[in-house]
Parts: sequence; structure tokens; C-alpha cells
Amino acid sequence: MPQYYLLSGPHRCPTLPPASPATKPISTNWRAGAGAGPCCRPRASTSRPTITSPWPTTRPWPKPPTTLWRAACRLGPVARACCAATTRNTKPWRPKPPAFFGAERVLYFNSGYTANLAVLSTLPRRGDLIVYDTLIHASAHAGIKAGRAHALAVPHNDANAIATTLERWRQAGGRGVPWIVVESLYSMDGDPAPLADLALIAQRHDAFLVIDEAHATGVLGPQGRGLAAALEGQDNVIVVHTCGKALGTTGALVGAPAVLCDTLVAQARPFLYATAPSPLQAALVRAALALVAQDDGRRARLADMVAQANQQLGAKTGRPGSGSHILPVIVGDNARAVALANRLQARGFDVRAIRPPTVPLGTARLRLSLTLHADEAAVAALTTALAEELACP
Repeated sequence: MPQYYLLSGPHRCPTLPPASPATKPISTNWRAGAGAGPCCRPRASTSRPTITSPWPTTRPWPKPPTTLWRAACRLGPVARACCAATTRNTKPWRPKPPAFFGAERVLYFNSGYTANLAVLSTLPRRGDLIVYDTLIHASAHAGIKAGRAHALAVPHNDANAIATTLERWRQAGGRGVPWIVVESLYSMDGDPAPLADLALIAQRHDAFLVIDEAHATGVLGPQGRGLAAALEGQDNVIVVHTCGKALGTTGALVGAPAVLCDTLVAQARPFLYATAPSPLQAALVRAALALVAQDDGRRARLADMVAQANQQLGAKTGRPGSGSHILPVIVGDNARAVALANRLQARGFDVRAIRPPTVPLGTARLRLSLTLHADEAAVAALTTALAEELACP
């Protein structure tokens, strides 16, 4: 059975038009990263996820854009994953993610949302119990609601509450399989999950541990493999790596034991009834992983900037930092959060207000997400501006 289901049919690639003055600047700008989009503007802070990959602004692509254009003509998606054969264009890519992440098998989904939806609506069965952190992604909530297993929420990052919930369920006669669902780094709070404790709890209770690495992949862990790198590959661990954040591409990779991946291929509706991702997308993910694996220098530079931002945020505003590249500034009131964001945007900082239902009631906030498009001077300017605006009534 193929490890990846990135399917396509052959298409005739039309002859490229001759180069013209109108098209040359597009190609040149694209290679040099001189775009005008929002991800090409240096910002001290942004609501976009942290980007450590080279696209689109920091390095030239390895081949000219015409090559990718020809590939796109031949490798467009044309079918559901289960309705066509894996093409030769995907074969060189297939072994890379399992070897990189350490999982026995990896499946490629169109997005992180569909990956979480597929995993949590398909693998837990009737009679099982899902114990999940209250702050997991909306896509994980959607997957849990779409499934048939009973689910219980526990307070944020409370490993003891998870263990107690599982014990009480067993004592009450629970006979199914327990599932623990967490994020490795939480998207709105920027704090890490106690993965070592959760792994021990999962082993003690014969539970599966599902870890969403959306905000850690590419940025944290050895070679950017995420905070769950030491756990991935274990027979009770499932890890979701979103490709649309630090990797700068699209889709999501689900690393899991082979038998669970086979189950997803055979039964997961978000996999069965969706058009398969293009092999061109797969090639971009492969290239991003190769660059991430060898780019410890950029991760170190980002880590230095993160440390600076956390220190200055505490010193200038009296608010503790999260310790990660995601720094929430809790305001509480929705209107005040929006007003603060607007004033900071007027001063040139791309800061957004996050309000319920994205975050719990009464916790409206500014969400700062550091990227390598900023620098130390921009971080210093942002924290100063933030302190000044917070001091205003």
C-alpha cells in the first residue's frame, strides 16, 4: 500500500510563450522575493504564523519558475486519492517525511483542518473515550464532534486532570480505548504541553496520544521536527504536522503507525471524498523539509529574537511572556483589544485583536507572533509602542 496518496493524471503542458518585458519582471521578482504581498513586508509582529522557511522572500528557488509552471500543468490533481494510482512523480518524495519525523507511515492531507477532522472522527470508536485539552484547535473539536466516541474536556495543560479522568472512566466500567488529544504548543497562549507527563499517562492507561504540532513544526525541536520529536514513532502516538505555517507550503502530514494510516485511507471521509493534493504540493513540502532540516542557524536567530521579545515584554509592560514565538497580551475587553490593535497598526505594526469565540470569554487579547521577517530593532520598537498604548486609558 502506498505511503502517500498524491494522485494525478497526465496533462499536456502548453508551449510556454516567449519571454517579454511584461513577464520578465514577474519572474525576476518571484525568484528574488521582491513581492508586494503582506508576507513580504517586514513587521515586528504579525498575526501570521511564524515563518522560518525560505519562501517567499529569503532565498532564490532552486529552479526557474517556468519549471514549476510546467510541472503544475502535468501534476494537477484530478481525482480522489482512492480512485487513481500513485504516479511516478510522487515516488521520490514518499520516503522523506517518515524518515524526517520518525513515524512509521505518513499521510498527506489537504490542510491541517482536514487532517484533524479525519483523525478524530475516524480512529476513536464508539465506546472509546477522548480526553482533550480545552484549548485545542477548532478543527480538533470538529473531528471529536463528528466522531462516535464519548469526549470529556479537561482544564488547560492539567496532566493530573487527564489521569484522573481516565481512572474514573475505567472505574465506572469504561472498556474502550482512551485517547488523549493536545497541542504541543498552543496557538493562542503560546505555552507548551507537558508532553513527557502525557506520554507516561498514555502508557499507563494504554491510551493513544494525539499531538497537534501546528505551531512547533519547523521552529522547535531537533532539526525543527517539533516538540514531540522524541515521541513520534511510538505505536501509540499520532502527530499532525501542519505544512502551512513554518514550512510555508500547504497541507498537513499525519505521522502514525502503519495500521492507523491504513485505517484512515480506508475509512476517513475527509480523505476518501476530497480531491487528492497535487504532487506539486508534495514536492514543495519535500523541499521545505529539506531546508528546515539543515537550517539550525535560522532557528537559533529566531530563538534569540524570541528571548529578547519575552524579556522586553515583561520589562516594559509588566506582563510575563509565554517563552515562545507566540506572545499573547491578554486585555479582557473586546472593544479595548480592537482599539489597541488599531492604534498599533496605525504605528506600523501588524498586530491583530483575537476575540471570543476564538478564545474564551473575557480573554480578548493581542496575539504577537514573531517571524524572521522582523529583526531585533523592530521587536524593541514594538514592545515600546505596546507599553505606551497599554498605558493609555
